[in-house]
Amino acid sequence: MAKPAVVFGFLGTRLDGGQAARRWERWRPTIDLCCQPELGVRRLELFAEEYHEALIERITADLAEAAPEVEVRVHRLGVADPWDFEAVYTALFGFVRGYAFSSREDYLVHMTTGTHVGQIVWFLLCEARLIPGQLLQTIPPPASTRRRGERIGLGRISRIDLDLARYERIAARFAEEQRDGRSFLKAGIPTRNAAFNALVAELEAVAGVSRDPILLTGPTGAGKSRLARRVYQLKRQRGLAQGELVEVNCATLRGDAAMSALFGHVRGAFTGAVRAREGLLRRADQGVLFLDEVGELGLDEQAMLLRAVEERRFLPVGSDREVESEFQLLAGTNRDLRQAVAEGTFREDLLARIDLWSFRLPALKDRPEDLEPNLDYELERASEALDRKVALTRPARKAYLELALAAPWTRNFRDLNSSVRRMATLCQGGRVTLAEVRREEERLAASSAPALPQGAGGTQETTLVHHLGQEGAAELDPFDAVQLAYVLGVVADAPSLSAAGRTLFAQSRERRQSRNDADRLRKYLARYGLDAAGVRSRGRPRV
Repeated sequence: MAKPAVVFGFLGTRLDGGQAARRWERWRPTIDLCCQPELGVRRLELFAEEYHEALIERITADLAEAAPEVEVRVHRLGVADPWDFEAVYTALFGFVRGYAFSSREDYLVHMTTGTHVGQIVWFLLCEARLIPGQLLQTIPPPASTRRRGERIGLGRISRIDLDLARYERIAARFAEEQRDGRSFLKAGIPTRNAAFNALVAELEAVAGVSRDPILLTGPTGAGKSRLARRVYQLKRQRGLAQGELVEVNCATLRGDAAMSALFGHVRGAFTGAVRAREGLLRRADQGVLFLDEVGELGLDEQAMLLRAVEERRFLPVGSDREVESEFQLLAGTNRDLRQAVAEGTFREDLLARIDLWSFRLPALKDRPEDLEPNLDYELERASEALDRKVALTRPARKAYLELALAAPWTRNFRDLNSSVRRMATLCQGGRVTLAEVRREEERLAASSAPALPQGAGGTQETTLVHHLGQEGAAELDPFDAVQLAYVLGVVADAPSLSAAGRTLFAQSRERRQSRNDADRLRKYLARYGLDAAGVRSRGRPRV
């Protein structure tokens, strides 16, 4: 069954006009378009200005007579000069940004009426997919078919196919819209990382036109959930999703409850099922389902999910009647799903289905150039949460950025958010000073301090070999080996040499007159031919 059509078009102040008595003998493109049986027009979004009120009323009345099934919505753009490109583009751009597009309707943009400026703007908005529709032109019937005193017959419809390769200027505008989309996905955070920019550009290109599954991978705290929400909002904006965003962390789904939560159940399906449950997949109908930590799903749930993704149909628990859900899938994981397939904990066929578009988000430590813009973003978030403006003094900002470059950020943006929130909460008068930064440095050092190594092998031996080599580690006495292994772990995880020194000498420093912990630690490492920068760059050995 064909979808109902919705037409966007300008009122033709010349072509749609005419003398009242003989107007039905004239070809009027807006009337003609709405009467075309092949289009099935159900709604006309008509754009006009208030100074054409009489013509608006006439066209509305004539449509009620000629095509009573068509709902007419009139929009006054409030543009003083219809030839002012900037004013017309701004008005129409704002309108379509807030328009509730639906996958249950077809959208047509009428190019016959309006100024050339208005027609160009329609072209740009359709080309950039801000209007998910098709351009069309109405053509009057041949003059030979017109008879005086009779109503004019219907003209022809010509659909316009956009071939962007033929329009360099239009392609440039499309590139600009892509940049806007990237900024939208990044929630306004300017990134200076080339790899991340390329990733977001491709994700925006895919999410803005495709309903295929998308897989977001990367370490915990890299921003998968936040990016998934922005992808959903982009899809809403582009008319690709009308339903809600349904989020679930699959790590919280265990046992029989997992099936019920995802696919729903009927009343009496199991003990305690006193009423039917819709299920998350059904709730996501016409919207987006975000399954975070999808690698934590059990094999039975994976099999059901695969069928639901491929066929949009599934069986609720205890039911013999399938239900449908037209959802789009976003999946997130910090696991290596290919390794999980090899281990037998993740289905290969499901991975093949959801891995069509896979995007790996880099860790915060892999984006050092983005620390400063993200610091500003977190300060804005903290200011909103605390209901006061929070900023760093110049010395504090310099010191914190140095600290941030050296910090491990094991939980990525979650750690950065917590760090900034602590300083913003404790500072006086909304100004984070150097003193608050130093206290935060101590907190980060304490939270990242490793546990004491156990025994003479295992982690201790691996650490020493990692930093000294096999021969260097073998030359150490057992007593020195235990101590050095612990020191290396602290230095590798600490945000700075000073922070590592404060952690290692926390007790004795209170009894000493000189508290130059960094110098003391530097000399200790030098005894073994090591320096702090080298230890931090090598980090901890991979187990």
